[in-house]
Amino acid sequence: MMPSAARADMVDYPVIKLQSLDKITARTMTFEARVGSTVKFGPLYIKIRSCRKAPPIETPESAAFLQIWEVTPKDESKWVFSGWMFASSPALSPMDHPIYDVWVLDCLEQKTGTAEGGEEPDAAKTQPDSEPDGEAAPDDKSADADADADADAADDAASQDDAARGE
Repeated sequence: MMPSAARADMVDYPVIKLQSLDKITARTMTFEARVGSTVKFGPLYIKIRSCRKAPPIETPESAAFLQIWEVTPKDESKWVFSGWMFASSPALSPMDHPIYDVWVLDCLEQKTGTAEGGEEPDAAKTQPDSEPDGEAAPDDKSADADADADADAADDAASQDDAARGE
């Protein structure tokens, strides 16, 4: 086992690059979003809580803490995924949905402004009212013990950013 001083910590990045798949139409889409934002993809809402990347001298790895929920046609919300996703091992912590797949590609310093495979998903300026209220996000066994603290820190930073912009 390596001493903790020898292991480099992952670095937080402000932008995530995701890819999605509609299993029915076989259509894929690549898009970028800022940490703290919520994007809408079909009936899914994706809240980006954190995006971390290993330093360049380490083994390449990007990981993101995502919360994903679906809004049904009856305006009911249900959790689909909550936890860490890893770019190098998407099957380690996959989202389980019958129609859609979403996975992490990379963490970026800034948006590149390119979206592949069609229109970019709708970016929600604030978290939609349809997030499952009172229902805890599903447990994810691969999540770090400090994932809640990271998510809260990301929320606090996003709230401060929104307040600074006057939103």
